[in-house]
Amino acid sequence: MSTISVEVNGERHTAEVEDRTLLVHFLRDHLRLTGTHIGCDTSQCGACVVHLNGKAVKSCTMFAVQADGDSILTIEGLSRDGKLHPVQAAFQEHHGLQCGFCTPGMIMTAVDLLARHAQPDEALIRRELEGNFCRCTGYLNIIKAIQAASRAV
Repeated sequence: MSTISVEVNGERHTAEVEDRTLLVHFLRDHLRLTGTHIGCDTSQCGACVVHLNGKAVKSCTMFAVQADGDSILTIEGLSRDGKLHPVQAAFQEHHGLQCGFCTPGMIMTAVDLLARHAQPDEALIRRELEGNFCRCTGYLNIIKAIQAASRAV
């Protein structure tokens, strides 16, 4: 067992965790932040993407103890004062979701993408989304939503 201290969505949390606890399980099971989804357990689907110190990471690929002292942003922390983040709003407006299972990871990946590339073209968006799977859509509305969000961010 190890004691970790992390900032999650602007709030400091200290907890005792087993050393083998994955970050995704810590967020979901210890902090009850269930917006971060577990989709594949093999780091291929991207449903578990969060931001660690400002960069998108798949939270199923790291242990919670590795995040000790770090800052984590989850889908729950994106909206502010009851107002959706521009990427969340664009996904809603442009129907960038269907069942919604992949949506948190897609949005967190898109926010990271737009922080690095202000006006991405379709090819870049497709490349950046390669690690995120959606089994419901053809990605067309997801790409439209990200392009729309790039104009709003």
